[in-house]
Amino acid sequence: MKKISVSKIIFTMIMAAIGLLFLLPLIWMLSTSFKPEADVFTFPIEWIPRNWNALENYAEVWTGSFVKYYANSIYVTVATTVLNVSVCALAAYGFSKIQFRGRDTMFLLVLALYMVPPQASLVPQFLLFRSLHLFDSHLGLILLNGFSVIGAFMLRQFFMSVSNEYIESAKIDGAGHARSFFQIALPLIRPAIATYAILRFIWTWNDYQYPLIFLKSKELFTIQLGIRLFGDQYGDTYSLMMAGAVSAILSLVIIFIIGQKQVIEGIALGGVKG
Repeated sequence: MKKISVSKIIFTMIMAAIGLLFLLPLIWMLSTSFKPEADVFTFPIEWIPRNWNALENYAEVWTGSFVKYYANSIYVTVATTVLNVSVCALAAYGFSKIQFRGRDTMFLLVLALYMVPPQASLVPQFLLFRSLHLFDSHLGLILLNGFSVIGAFMLRQFFMSVSNEYIESAKIDGAGHARSFFQIALPLIRPAIATYAILRFIWTWNDYQYPLIFLKSKELFTIQLGIRLFGDQYGDTYSLMMAGAVSAILSLVIIFIIGQKQVIEGIALGGVKG
């Protein structure tokens, strides 16, 4: 029987305690969303509500404009994720599997863009999108996040792990780069694509800066701006605020549960050397 060291048990218990400490705000938020307002600040804290008011709280949240904001976020996030992953995957394949003059130099220039903070380009982006009549539109918001340097870099590293022999064999059989990309390279890094797609979905869903600056009409607002308006209206009602916050992160939890297997496979794929 394999012996378990005392130090390992102690280390595991310490890490579990730290993990629970980080989860406490989330647990409190979830618990508060199910309580009537009178029980929110009872002491000691009732982690499991004695009086349940979930139906009223969530029914109040899911009325009015909140549903519209949620639908806007789903549309913008899904469209942005599809566009961004597609563009980044094509760019990553080109920088890893297609030989052309100045490829590495161009890739270094792309990486250099990552050092430029997004806030530095907000004014030029604003002026450009206003001149193109894309300001205050979901299309403009989608195009703003249509490409990501970190996405191209991440997927390029995974494409580099695909043996060039597969591409050369396909070329001998008469396949072009488009067919090699879609039928050979892309399926081999599917877990990596899924992992980045989930990350992009989370980043876009949580984005507050771009919607705040590039959206003016309230009917176009995403959930992040909707939560701010909801807070202005119900800021003193913590049970409703927590119900709104739980609703806002519900999509992220569902996406991660659905794609967690692919995330684990993507991490494992990234850890393979040689």
